[in-house]
Amino acid sequence: MISWLIFFFTIFLGMLAYASYLSYRKDRSSDEFILGGSNIGAILGFLTFSAALFSAFTFMGMPDFFRTHGVGAWIFLALSDALMVFFLIWFGYSLRKRAALVGYQGVAGLMKSCYGNRYAGYLLFVSSFLFLIPYVSIQIRGISIFLDAAFPGMLPYWAWAVVLVVIMLVYSQIGGLKAIVYSDAIQGVIMLVVIWIIGVTCLKMAGGFEVAIAKVAESNAGLLSLPGPKGLFSPQFLIASAIAIVLIPVSQPQFTTRLVVMKNLKSVHQMAYAVGIFAILVILPTAFIGLYGAIQYPEASTADFLTQALLFDQAVPVAALAVVGLFAACLSTTNAQIFALGTELRSLLTGSDQANMRATKISILLFSIIVLIFSTYMSDELVLLARVSFTGTSMIAPVVLGAVIFKNPPKGLLLISSLGLGYFILSLVEIVPNQLLGQPLDIVMYGILALATTILMLKHHFTQKTYNEA
Repeated sequence: MISWLIFFFTIFLGMLAYASYLSYRKDRSSDEFILGGSNIGAILGFLTFSAALFSAFTFMGMPDFFRTHGVGAWIFLALSDALMVFFLIWFGYSLRKRAALVGYQGVAGLMKSCYGNRYAGYLLFVSSFLFLIPYVSIQIRGISIFLDAAFPGMLPYWAWAVVLVVIMLVYSQIGGLKAIVYSDAIQGVIMLVVIWIIGVTCLKMAGGFEVAIAKVAESNAGLLSLPGPKGLFSPQFLIASAIAIVLIPVSQPQFTTRLVVMKNLKSVHQMAYAVGIFAILVILPTAFIGLYGAIQYPEASTADFLTQALLFDQAVPVAALAVVGLFAACLSTTNAQIFALGTELRSLLTGSDQANMRATKISILLFSIIVLIFSTYMSDELVLLARVSFTGTSMIAPVVLGAVIFKNPPKGLLLISSLGLGYFILSLVEIVPNQLLGQPLDIVMYGILALATTILMLKHHFTQKTYNEA
């Protein structure tokens, strides 16, 4: 195993080093460092978007989610991602049109310019910080659980996390966004190949798809229907999840920025279609692994199931490749989101280009340290924690959509999103109830936000129309 690990990691790290070399520019502006020259093509675009979207929580969280909650996990993620692809086509066009008029250095900066109000930028940055830091932390938590269980005694828990973050910091500080895009492309391909090898192997060990389904039906029939054996997949859960995932390109700046830095609108459309195909390809084998786990390890802990299914039950080369694939998956999300936080902070700064560059690099280092600290306190529920992150950031979606749709967006959207974000945060710390009117909080919040936003936008539209006619 060690020999195979050294072999695959040497190739992987060599590819990352080459990506950093290709991206390095001695004399470059902070715009080039942060936005990668804004000339990303369709292939690189879809690979970097997909690698940032489908990460350690997909590779590790989804098989465990299938094993625990059943086939509703497919509806939860695959259908939601398919809807997001259609939304990407409209949003990508509108966002790029708005960014071309106002200028773009980051979503927070764009909001500040569109609303003519620094609070709009701060609101988006605070939302991103509060929910992306935990989201990145669960990626690190996931890979650390796996590596610590797979190689007990080799390194302490915290050392695995430090190694991952240091690697990310080195190549992102050298090459900026372009290095991250190249590395995401590498990591996305590795993740897809590895997860299919393991998925097909697990399906064969389970006796094939039909046999596996029959065994699951015999042992735990609830896994094969909604709402699942634990009742998780209610209509409210699935609808709220779909809304949160569809709004990811709006509410999570690492994805919004990737839409802007594409070289043209055609590339954005091609990227959107490819992301949809990638979503199906990367989620399907996680169902196979989950079925295998439901048969072989129904009562095992998350760490035990993952180390058995992804490591010890596989051939030695496949197991070594799985470790590299998981490491790559975690790395792609970690670098995308920490770098995005640095981008958002930079977009709010008003100093010289050199000072902004220095502040951005320092902030990325500080965010990385915060992530390492948070990762020690995360639980093992990777998918559900990721969903909380999606929901939290989506509370500020009205602000971003208003800025994209209207030339002079109504400032009332800032109040709506602020109240929604504040109430959701209070519910997480159990100061206010996490249910309203007997329904889960998120679905009620989405209904209230949608109604208030629609009324405010219609009022603003007709006011502007009357003013123009006058």
